[in-house]
Amino acid sequence: MARKSKSDVEGSSAAPQEKKRRWYHNIADAYRMTKKVNPNITWILIGVFVLVMGIALVVGFAWGHPWYMTFFGLLLALMLMMIVLAQQTRKAGYAQIEGQPGAAGAALGQIRRGWNIQEQPVAVNPRTQDLVFRMVGRPGIVLVSEGPTHRVQRMLDDERRKVARVAPNVPVHLVQCGNEDGQVSLPKLVGHVQKLKGKLTPAEVAAVAKRLQALGSARMPIPKGVDPMRARPDRKGMRGR
Repeated sequence: MARKSKSDVEGSSAAPQEKKRRWYHNIADAYRMTKKVNPNITWILIGVFVLVMGIALVVGFAWGHPWYMTFFGLLLALMLMMIVLAQQTRKAGYAQIEGQPGAAGAALGQIRRGWNIQEQPVAVNPRTQDLVFRMVGRPGIVLVSEGPTHRVQRMLDDERRKVARVAPNVPVHLVQCGNEDGQVSLPKLVGHVQKLKGKLTPAEVAAVAKRLQALGSARMPIPKGVDPMRARPDRKGMRGR
């Protein structure tokens, strides 16, 4: 029986390499997910393309350079279509996770720069699944609740007292995520938090976050974050299960 060479053995034992995911695959996935939530996305993108190209051609013929403006209009149309698709995909992603426990935490996880975010909720009501998330940034400490106002207000107050003992001179902001009066809806949550005025320096943010680590978290899983170009449809949710 023929003996296998060393190179054959190494080749057969090596794990198969995963194919590199191209950028257009992400765009296709984002389009398919968005179309499930918003069936009009195709016409919206076509409308953006036709509008931009129409304006570019009118300006091009009036200016005397139709070919130049056609090329410029094509690039601009494609760029605006990607921007519109990203916005619609983000909305579709929020629509898929809205109402699920941990949706607020998933949305806050999209904030990257300048914030120290506790991924797991810091307070959980196991019976009602009301949650409180904590994050530290230049505005100070931000506590974000998820649930009806009459239930989460006490949870927020309890957490405010806890963080005040650890960081007594740091501003604390209470934000309720929800659709009731005085609450911030899930799609507007990130923008609302980012608009808070800065009070701390980056060094103070790091120091406060380090102090709050001793308080720990409730260790409850949350849905995956909403990434406009990497969103995946929740097939079970779309079938109503």
